[in-house]
Amino acid sequence: MKTIVSASLLSADFAELGREVRRAENAAADWIHFDVMDGMFVPSISFGEPVLKSVSQLTSLPLDVHLMICDPIRYVSRYAKLGASYITFHLEAADSPAQVISAIHDCGAKAGISIKPSTDAREVFEYLDIVDMILVMTVEPGFGGQSFMDGMLRKIRIIREECDRRGLDMLIETDGGINEKTASLVRENGCNVLVSGSYLFGAEDMKSAVDSLR
Repeated sequence: MKTIVSASLLSADFAELGREVRRAENAAADWIHFDVMDGMFVPSISFGEPVLKSVSQLTSLPLDVHLMICDPIRYVSRYAKLGASYITFHLEAADSPAQVISAIHDCGAKAGISIKPSTDAREVFEYLDIVDMILVMTVEPGFGGQSFMDGMLRKIRIIREECDRRGLDMLIETDGGINEKTASLVRENGCNVLVSGSYLFGAEDMKSAVDSLR
């Protein structure tokens, strides 16, 4: 199973965003992870459409957009037009997850569903046949730099086992506290997309840090 590393811009130096994006590219990160927070679904506010537009002009890497916002279907087409390759929304924030998935696909992007630590893994089962990726949060969404929650490993494993049972080649992503130690734990339990922010952008040698996650 190939491991995809998605470098989270939430931990980048915003004053040097262009340089930070190029740094992630040169370190051989596979994707750029872009967290959108609205201050309602999660307490924090991060960045939005103008920043994504700029980032999309700086890189050819796939843009992995994570919507931590209320009523995400409102913004799907706008983020797709700005170059999002993957658009992941929270199951807890959508009245009709199936409609959001359909809207994302209609815009030509790949669809992901994210779940908070308190959400049961089985709640995504009904969408596994129509979604492209499941994001299991390994911290509480909304803040960078949190510690990894070991209890989420079982959740990753449950989802991977169900995907295997159905014969689905699913991308399972984890986000939160991913470093060289926790990376091996999530991979062993079935994760194949690792989001990392503080660990990568805080590293003196980002290339070595990226390599350690694989």
